[in-house]
Amino acid sequence: MERASVTDVNIIGLDLAKRVFQAHGARADGSVAFRRKLTRQQVLTFFSKQPRCIVAMEACATAHDWGRELQVLGHEVRLIPPVYVKPFVKRQKNDAADAEAIAEAAARPTMRFVTVKTEEQQARAMVFRTRDLLVRQRTQLINALRGHLAEHGVVAPQGTAKVKLLSDVIEDVNTTLQPLVVELGRLYLDQIAALDGKIADLERVLKREAARGVTTSRLQTMPGIGPITAMAIETFAPPMESFRRGRDFAAWLGLVPVQHSTGGKQVLGRTSKMGQRDIRRLLIIGAMAVVKSAGRKSAPEGSWLARMLARKPRMLVAIALANKMARSAWAMLTKGEDFRVPAATAS
Repeated sequence: MERASVTDVNIIGLDLAKRVFQAHGARADGSVAFRRKLTRQQVLTFFSKQPRCIVAMEACATAHDWGRELQVLGHEVRLIPPVYVKPFVKRQKNDAADAEAIAEAAARPTMRFVTVKTEEQQARAMVFRTRDLLVRQRTQLINALRGHLAEHGVVAPQGTAKVKLLSDVIEDVNTTLQPLVVELGRLYLDQIAALDGKIADLERVLKREAARGVTTSRLQTMPGIGPITAMAIETFAPPMESFRRGRDFAAWLGLVPVQHSTGGKQVLGRTSKMGQRDIRRLLIIGAMAVVKSAGRKSAPEGSWLARMLARKPRMLVAIALANKMARSAWAMLTKGEDFRVPAATAS
């Protein structure tokens, strides 16, 4: 095992795990300073004895907590998306190779890093993720109930708002459904109602938190962005100053086309979907709501939205509008301004 002096380590790549961690120390010229296996209890003691240096880790579930602990010790923490580390793994994949790959990736001058989240951001993220989980569970229950009743000749449209139609059929005193089907249907309805209450409670928490923040209040001045989307942007997005322009933020969200370009010929495909999926999904949902509203009330004549709706499908317009919303959010937060409605131009 290589032994490092107390001063020649420039970057330490740390491969995280539950119990056994692997550290790879590299000098400024990229040569190996040490390779060290650590137990969970040894990690902080080991790094407290190291000179202040760059500590790189893959951005995973526990990386932010370790990042905060290492920052307290004076180290510079760099979190790297795992997809950017994979190309640096040589041949065999093991803990030592992963730690070395992390150190090499962190040394690249053009590498992109993930900002270490605060405990408050992670707490808000937990609220957001919990609500998202409960919404998915409610959707599963509704679809299961629709499927079971369809086998007995009861057909209802999709959507949470249509659950009452199923409830009316189950609770109808003159129903022709089997007693066992009615009993099980009530079980589904009870579970759906319980989830409705829990989701409503979490949404109140999100709205309360969104109303307290300057950033979230500012974001909500934009049409299509409500408290949940505003909270998602504040919670999951890095500081807007880390992006040079709004287009970079939109690309980080995955709201740009996939490129298949070569030989100087630009070939663009579908939306990449390579970025932060929670914010991207919420922006698209908000954009679709704006598009539907414009379709009912007619968008202002001469506006970008009106011109797009006149010649493009609604879903495509919603994706394009979500891209514009992302760029506008970047401009609003970097300049400290509320949303301003763009002036209509002649077509």
